[in-house]
Amino acid sequence: MTTASATLDLESARLVLAAQPFAALVGTELTEFGDGRATLIVPIRAEIGQQFGYVHGGALSYLADNTLTFAAGTVLGANVLTVGFTITYLRPARGARLRAEAVVTGSTRRQAVVNCEIYAESDDTEPILCAVAQGTTRTVERDLRT
Repeated sequence: MTTASATLDLESARLVLAAQPFAALVGTELTEFGDGRATLIVPIRAEIGQQFGYVHGGALSYLADNTLTFAAGTVLGANVLTVGFTITYLRPARGARLRAEAVVTGSTRRQAVVNCEIYAESDDTEPILCAVAQGTTRTVERDLRT
């Protein structure tokens, strides 16, 4: 079944996030969504760590991928998938939570290029930029629920 991409508001986007089993597993929260921007938060727990006590690069990559896609969804609609992204790890991440902020830098009717910054945060220190990513997303012409 083919459906047109629908425009989402913050509450609808939160329902999309809640439908992602992996997002639920890591405790992802959507805090900003609209006008070409999205922000996702993931609590830092031992389960997303690596052997040196820092956040695993795979967890950072997941967060970049998902935040890029949500930001793109603000301009392209609900049926959006990441088609590729690059990530650069700047410094190890540790603290209480990860905060990823993504901004659409350009878009057409069917695709968007998005930049993302990921910060490690604690309540008692300044956020530390630990990774940056850039990705391309594209609309999908089918009902993604099937």
